[in-house]
Amino acid sequence: MTMTSLIRSGIAAVALALPLSVFAGAIDQLRTFVESTQSGRATFDQQVTAKSGRKPQNASGTMAFSRPGKFRWTYDKPYYQLLVGDGEKLWVHDRDLNQVTVKTLGDALASTPAALLAGRNELEKNFDLSEGGSEDGLDWVDAKPKANEGGFEAVRIGFKDGLLRGMVLRDSFGQTTKLRFTSFERNPAIDPAQFRFTPPAGADVISDDAKK
Repeated sequence: MTMTSLIRSGIAAVALALPLSVFAGAIDQLRTFVESTQSGRATFDQQVTAKSGRKPQNASGTMAFSRPGKFRWTYDKPYYQLLVGDGEKLWVHDRDLNQVTVKTLGDALASTPAALLAGRNELEKNFDLSEGGSEDGLDWVDAKPKANEGGFEAVRIGFKDGLLRGMVLRDSFGQTTKLRFTSFERNPAIDPAQFRFTPPAGADVISDDAKK
């Protein structure tokens, strides 16, 4: 066997040994992720930058989701806030204000990154997808809303080796939210109680239904 043949054989062997995600585009990784991931759990760091360019606001916490429509998004720093999607409603608990806001989950589905992740096929249904290239070691999908009434003007979703690692969301006010996910667990067993919420005694509950 010639040296050239040996090199080609070596390259072929390495290629076969690599995971398919190495060769998959970001959109393929997104689709595979949605199809193969029924639940997930991770920690996250978040940075929010206003259009005005003032100092970014940083936060961190944990998140978990179970498709379809169930999620728990907890901000631990700089202050505690909890978002729970129970499949029908979105509950937002601000402990410092002792206030709970309730929305119909369908109406809120495009307004939070948690709801986007927990949906079954909302990204394909509500967004036009395109390859976003590689940046910061991640493969990115660019998602542009098909309708103007959603909460986001643009969404970027980053993958590495088929796992969700980042999101960038720009809303209609020009505010940009950057998220980085670490310690991501695919399909963990999550207690269903994590996706239920009962307002604390004495909390001020604000419901969209009450406004109608």
